Amino acid sequence: MPAKHTVCITEAQVYTLSHNGIERDATVLERQDGKAYVHYLNSDKRLDEWVPESNLTIVENKYVPENLPRDRKRHGALSETSDLSSFVDGVSTTSGEVVMTEEDYDLEHHKRISARRNFDVVQFGHWQIKTWYVTSLPVFSCGEILENDNDDAQSSLLRLHGRTLDVMAGGITRGHASGVASTLWVCEMCFKYMHDGLTWESHQRSCHVMHPPGRKVYQRGAHTIWEVDGGEAKLYCQCLSLFGKLFIDVKTLYFDTENFMYYVLTDASAKRDHMIGFFSKEKVSYDDYNLACILTLPPYQRKGYGMLMIEFSKIGTPERPLSDLGLRSYLAYWVATIVRVFRRVLSITPPGVSKIVHHGSLLELFTSSPPSEPDGRRRKRTKGWEGEAGDRCEFADKFLDDPVFTSLRSLETTANPDGSAHTHVYSRCTLQDIARVTHLREEDAAFALNEIGLLNRRITLQDSGTVLDGGDRECIVFTREMIEHIAVERNVKPPCMNLAYVLLPDDFGTSRR
Repeated sequence: MPAKHTVCITEAQVYTLSHNGIERDATVLERQDGKAYVHYLNSDKRLDEWVPESNLTIVENKYVPENLPRDRKRHGALSETSDLSSFVDGVSTTSGEVVMTEEDYDLEHHKRISARRNFDVVQFGHWQIKTWYVTSLPVFSCGEILENDNDDAQSSLLRLHGRTLDVMAGGITRGHASGVASTLWVCEMCFKYMHDGLTWESHQRSCHVMHPPGRKVYQRGAHTIWEVDGGEAKLYCQCLSLFGKLFIDVKTLYFDTENFMYYVLTDASAKRDHMIGFFSKEKVSYDDYNLACILTLPPYQRKGYGMLMIEFSKIGTPERPLSDLGLRSYLAYWVATIVRVFRRVLSITPPGVSKIVHHGSLLELFTSSPPSEPDGRRRKRTKGWEGEAGDRCEFADKFLDDPVFTSLRSLETTANPDGSAHTHVYSRCTLQDIARVTHLREEDAAFALNEIGLLNRRITLQDSGTVLDGGDRECIVFTREMIEHIAVERNVKPPCMNLAYVLLPDDFGTSRR
């Protein structure tokens, strides 16, 4: 019999206060020195903050239950504002008690000790960034151990990380006093962490790391993606994971990096490759996950860098559960991928072709050239998207043999009385076909189609004039006009990644384009 725990359900008083000009309900997690640390109901805990107690107003006779088993939340049986009596019905031993599995009990214990951030801000290079979640750093900082950056010091820190894993199991975390910002100091190149500014400044003068300790797998303009083996650069990946935990709530692995590959996106500036974001993936995933966690640093968010990393991770699906920001990013990627494919499938001419002229049996395709500088050369910059090299002028006739462009298509040309003709393009495909040409999982493609409203366009094949064996069958019908409307509504942009700039390893272990 699996271990069970009987836990007494507690209730938290609900308060109301103004958050960004909007009245919100919240619960108090901690009180100190006239301030309260509050959690806004039905909101991500990265929004939790200290507020003056005078700003809180009690909502009479309104409470929310705590100690909620994970499966009850997952299946939507209970939200933070649900009635307690509806929750305990059927699972309680006595009034106000609930039976939890060993896993749920451990998760509840972890939720309690990580309810409040242990660092308010992180000093990362010249950025001072507000943290989102609690991280699990050792009591001592890297700077206190790595004064001499040698093998013995590296081994000492690795052993410290191992001991910290045991300390975490005991529920010990580093706290701070309310009202005083607790700052973590992190080197922007090697990710070694310090608890004071003097140690950090000393380390900054002696750190000679110029880029992540891996090989280049993508380079375009100022942007480079580095592949780092978690088994070979273990300390770097451990520190990177601990830093990422400040902004990733669902990340649980920090020290066991041997089974993961890390892909670090950098921007070349002042002869150093500074990190913009990273993602990790298992070396062997039995669930075919192509991504374990992904992070774009807050100063660089909403600029397309996350989409670049998602596109680079390519075939597969991300590890579940997805955070709210992760789901939003992946939904945008799935929708954009489907829209771009159907834009091509439902077009008469290949992408970028404005006119087709026949000369005997040959085709002459007319395309437009990309803009250039007055002297014919494109000016290169060294920072951000401005550092991207311009796309080369590709010959559009290569798309005529593109399976994505030619498969699932049929063209119907009808003559007009005046001797001219008009052509319509049709595509009949299944969900499996869509998943195949977009390199998405069927469930991901179906989720995206439902989110943009295309699954609501259902008719029977008999109504559409098509008859198949097996009687009436439902199908979904949409047009190129609908696709263009979705593209505008969802602000679909061209892909961020260009396959021409992916660096592939050859047989000798070096890289070539």
